[in-house]
Amino acid sequence: MGLPAAAQNAAINPAQSWPAKPIKFVMTAPAGSSIDVIGRILGDKLKDALRQPVVVDNRAGAGGTIATDFVAKSAPDGYTKLPYDPFKDLIPVIITTSQPNVLAVSAAVAATSLKELVAHAKAHPGKLSYASVGNGSSSHLSMELLKSMAGIDMVHVPFNGSPPAIASVAGNDTQLLFAVPTAITPIARAGKVKLLAVSGATRYVLMPDLPTVAEAGLPTFEALAWNGVLLPAGTSAEIVARLNREFNAALKDADVRARLNSAGLEPVGGTADAFRDLIRSESDKWGAIIRRIGARVD
Repeated sequence: MGLPAAAQNAAINPAQSWPAKPIKFVMTAPAGSSIDVIGRILGDKLKDALRQPVVVDNRAGAGGTIATDFVAKSAPDGYTKLPYDPFKDLIPVIITTSQPNVLAVSAAVAATSLKELVAHAKAHPGKLSYASVGNGSSSHLSMELLKSMAGIDMVHVPFNGSPPAIASVAGNDTQLLFAVPTAITPIARAGKVKLLAVSGATRYVLMPDLPTVAEAGLPTFEALAWNGVLLPAGTSAEIVARLNREFNAALKDADVRARLNSAGLEPVGGTADAFRDLIRSESDKWGAIIRRIGARVD
């Protein structure tokens, strides 16, 4: 027996009848995190364009592995999406946002610039400890890149998330860390940490007075925290293209951009191919560091 006409049309061009039910937007981080904020802002905008609810599903833990495994094993029908950086089994759709990490030191550390910090670390090898928001995180790997390029020795102390990591630096239990701007700025305003530089290749638009690490003494240094949307392998090209188009439109919306900026995030957008290229280049760049230090995701 042949398929009904409606089913035949859907099989030929699934994007024409998609979506026909609510879409699940899986987050690798808990409610209230910057990734969760991205999902809720964009999901709220896309529900109108797609004419279906976009339900945010937080599956935090294991450095995103729990959420990744869930999406990778989901049906490739376009109803489940994930902001994460995959290596296989997932299809890149779009880069949504990016933000640098900010290099912060305890107020007790006698350094007010990156050069002074590096000099201090070289004078006291192995005596400084740095916090991170978890093993294998951008916070961790950015500092390992800095250590390698500056030729300094410091001890890594991983924490489960930004709040305890930042609290340890504010209390001088650890002396420095890389953290996202929204998490570290309130502590800096309270005078408990000093902000020295941002990790991007260019100055952060929301902190234009803060130099980049490259400007402050380590040329070519760049480490951005970025977020994107992916689908299970096997999802139709029509659905991928439709979602890329809708997300790009949402990221150009003035209200969406303002809401993302207020959360410390810079909207990006672009093609699925550009996102795929970014994943490849980032995998090559950070893979060498991960292999060298033997990093494992918490």
